Amino acid sequence: MTSDRPPTAKHASLSFPLPHILLVTLNRPRELNCINSQGHAELDAIWRWMDENPALRVGVLTGAGKAFCAGADLKEWLSTTTTTTTNTTPQTHKPKDTPTTPPTGFGGLSRRTGKKPIILAVNGLCLGGGSEMAVNADLVIASERAYFGFPEVARGVVAWAGALPRLVRTVGRQRALEMVLTGRKVSAAEALRWGLVNEVVPMDAEGEPERDVVHRALEVAGRIAANSPDAVMVSRAGVNLGWEGTGADEATVKLMEDWMDKLNAGENIKEGLRAFVEKRHPKWLDSKL
Repeated sequence: MTSDRPPTAKHASLSFPLPHILLVTLNRPRELNCINSQGHAELDAIWRWMDENPALRVGVLTGAGKAFCAGADLKEWLSTTTTTTTNTTPQTHKPKDTPTTPPTGFGGLSRRTGKKPIILAVNGLCLGGGSEMAVNADLVIASERAYFGFPEVARGVVAWAGALPRLVRTVGRQRALEMVLTGRKVSAAEALRWGLVNEVVPMDAEGEPERDVVHRALEVAGRIAANSPDAVMVSRAGVNLGWEGTGADEATVKLMEDWMDKLNAGENIKEGLRAFVEKRHPKWLDSKL
């Protein structure tokens, strides 16, 4: 049985601004919301808790201050690398593990499969691990002032958290290589053209957002949460089968084998069909899938 109380988090704050929606805010603004090992563990626990909490249907992630996420905590990463120097041999580096991430990847997102959708509200710079989360997020709503990038090559490190093979599926090989080999920052407008984000929230004449990016992400989350939670999860699973490289026919068969009986046995499919016939809005139940 999942606890109604969310996991404790030191580096993020949690709120519930709308029914069935969890808002998580990275809360290290002085560090541009870079994520350390403790932060990764906290976020992984939060997303797992959300997936198992029947009352929650959609998650939204944003950052406090002017940054969304500047990536990994490089000071911590440096501390995981030992350097040995002798009088007769050149300096050698023996890399240990990168700052510890869970199997679900950077921020518990960059390699996450999960059950429920997560929307990123990218309010500012989104670099390194921040962009790794964006590549594997379900939807990305970005401020016009946001920008994305993989500057790892300029620091001698690599984006290990799952974005490299996934990025090419979203933006294409040449664009992916341009991003990861040059480290160039990509504007929100360019990311929109490339398909890396769903929507860009514009600025007004004074350079302020016309509509806060979190507000817009919550609007989209609300539209998702208004649908059958069962159908949302199963539809998402079907898309993700293709995302992970399964052939279309094979994925369709697997989706039906894994989910059709469970969906048909639930109350929400009956409620949705009944509400259509009766010309009323459906009253969804918390999902038991």
